[in-house]
Amino acid sequence: MTRHDPARFAASPRSLGYRMPAEYAPHKRTWMMWPTRAEVWPDMSATKRDYVKVARAIAEFEPLCMAVCPEDAAEARAMLGNGIELFEVPLDDSWARDAGPNFVVDGKGGKAASLFTFSAWGHKYAPFDKDAAFGAAVAARERMPVFKSPLLAEGGGVTVDGEGTIITTDTCFLNKNRNPSWTREEVTRELLETLGGEKVIWLPGNADETETDGHVDGIAVFVAPGVVLIEGADDPADPWRHIKQANIDALRGQTDAKGREIRMATIPEAEESCVIGDRFCRSYVNCYFVNGGVIMPEYGTPNDSVARQVFQDLFPTCRIRGVHIPNICLGGGGIHCITQQEPA
Repeated sequence: MTRHDPARFAASPRSLGYRMPAEYAPHKRTWMMWPTRAEVWPDMSATKRDYVKVARAIAEFEPLCMAVCPEDAAEARAMLGNGIELFEVPLDDSWARDAGPNFVVDGKGGKAASLFTFSAWGHKYAPFDKDAAFGAAVAARERMPVFKSPLLAEGGGVTVDGEGTIITTDTCFLNKNRNPSWTREEVTRELLETLGGEKVIWLPGNADETETDGHVDGIAVFVAPGVVLIEGADDPADPWRHIKQANIDALRGQTDAKGREIRMATIPEAEESCVIGDRFCRSYVNCYFVNGGVIMPEYGTPNDSVARQVFQDLFPTCRIRGVHIPNICLGGGGIHCITQQEPA
């Protein structure tokens, strides 16, 4: 079926009562994918060590399952140690947020995998067929229903509040490298039906960030109903200051699906002094919420402590767990990009 077939929506997650919970809702487990594509990482061994640090930090809070190519399973087991489950499955790359399923629940004990069509961020890498099949493989392993959307998209391109509101960006899913023939209205409806939403808020995004074309998970994230953490635009020396301000301006005055006016908290990026290479991700927004905590990226700069205080103020009863991840950031993503939550 295509987007033009109205019969698709008669059996969409939304029509059947499913919705995607917020990331800060309780988790059953976290999914990750072991580093695989050598061309992405200057030092694959160092990147794997950073993945281990993130996985072990998450495992302090909740169960974790690491997907791994069968030929890499022995190495992954030796590096990860005990207490982390392995799922042997063919992989092309290691970004669970984008290739993994969007888990949706129906409020009656049912859970399903709602899948975008994965295209390696608009055909930037090849091959990607194994990653495109990863979401369905997870669903088959967990024996849950599958919903498949024709929209070329990635999980990092959305943030949801679990109460009907979705935030995404113009520069990503409307990009000519993904869905050139779709209108914004068509993408909006597809997101609502696929994730069980009631309202989509569009931010401008970031056309200058060419690895993901401005995924929202490097810009803004829901941290509570009606509350969004967004990158601030206070640094006059920041070359992306105008981009960040445009996103702030676009969110200001918006209401969520429940009619509440969105409140914003701002957070800086890590200082430019930590950046290595053209793809380096220095976003603190690209964090990960776990049961009872926040897994926060650390870059070894003064803004680490600033960001930690922002998270502690937002989550006063949670433990803020920092992880230094320079060898992940080199690949163009952060902690959020390499994780995917499965709701309880």
